[in-house]
Amino acid sequence: QVQLVESGGGLVQAGGSLRLSCAASGISLNISNVGWYRQATGKQRLFVAHINSGGYTSYADSVKGRFTISRDNARNTVYLQMNSLKPDDTAVYYCNAVRGSGTYWGKGTLVTVDS
Repeated sequence: QVQLVESGGGLVQAGGSLRLSCAASGISLNISNVGWYRQATGKQRLFVAHINSGGYTSYADSVKGRFTISRDNARNTVYLQMNSLKPDDTAVYYCNAVRGSGTYWGKGTLVTVDS
């Protein structure tokens, strides 16, 4: 059974930093395509960042230069380092993994950025 568990969310002041973690079981993230998405209250879920099995990364324009996605193969964990946070970054952040025909989501972690 595949499980993705996000952690690291919380309340932070504008300009601050947080690091989110997505720990996986039942799936190897180093051979999967893994993404972070976010959903603000009342809005649709949006793409934030992605890392593929080859280590290539991509980002939404709104977070380029501020967020960094990375992967620790030994821990089977993907991270999202978020710097220079803005109130507009407030959302529930979800981890997504795709491997073959399977798509998996975590339950999310809440990030609140206070102005």
